[in-house]
Amino acid sequence: MKAFIFDFDGTIADTLPVCFYAFQSVFKEYDQKDVTEKDIIHMFGPSETGIIRENLTHPNTDEAIERYYLHYEEKHDELVHNNKQMHDFLSLLKEDGYLLGIVTGKAKRSLDLSLEKLSMNKYFDVYISGDDVNLPKPHPEGVLKAIEMLGVSKDDVAFIGDSDADISAGKAAEVVTIGVHWLPTVQSSTFKDKPDHYMKDIPTFKQLFKIN
Repeated sequence: MKAFIFDFDGTIADTLPVCFYAFQSVFKEYDQKDVTEKDIIHMFGPSETGIIRENLTHPNTDEAIERYYLHYEEKHDELVHNNKQMHDFLSLLKEDGYLLGIVTGKAKRSLDLSLEKLSMNKYFDVYISGDDVNLPKPHPEGVLKAIEMLGVSKDDVAFIGDSDADISAGKAAEVVTIGVHWLPTVQSSTFKDKPDHYMKDIPTFKQLFKIN
């Protein structure tokens, strides 16, 4: 392997709780509607902007989108914990010479905010957000874009994620797929498409790829 490409929410950072909070707040404020975490996961695919535009019945979606980002930023420090083990892991991968990328359905605005707050910008060579693709995961467009930008062969890449869409996108891109449930909150408890590898902790990943 020369490069590892990661999903973000539920894979690199336990950001799903703040996503859930911000969406629930917006749907309650604008549609007077209670949405569950499961409801929100079913909406995933487009970026946050796309999700609100597609699912909110209130006409003022632009204002609602701004409210989403306001809630996301206000509660980020409280709901998202900085994970030292993940920092150590990413730092080790960089030290070993691996190229690292992110392919996420998140909008660039929320991705940038989380990366800055968690001080994770320094680890990644490529970022593909939901704003950078026409077709979100499970379509492979984002993964293929990241591979091209990294300048590596598909044979030298693994895509790591916590959801069905991640594994399906990786398989469609014809790269090694790694399903992970190593953070407290994940999108899919099981995988419809069986990943090439599955792991519940970072030490198993390091052992598989002989990373010391």
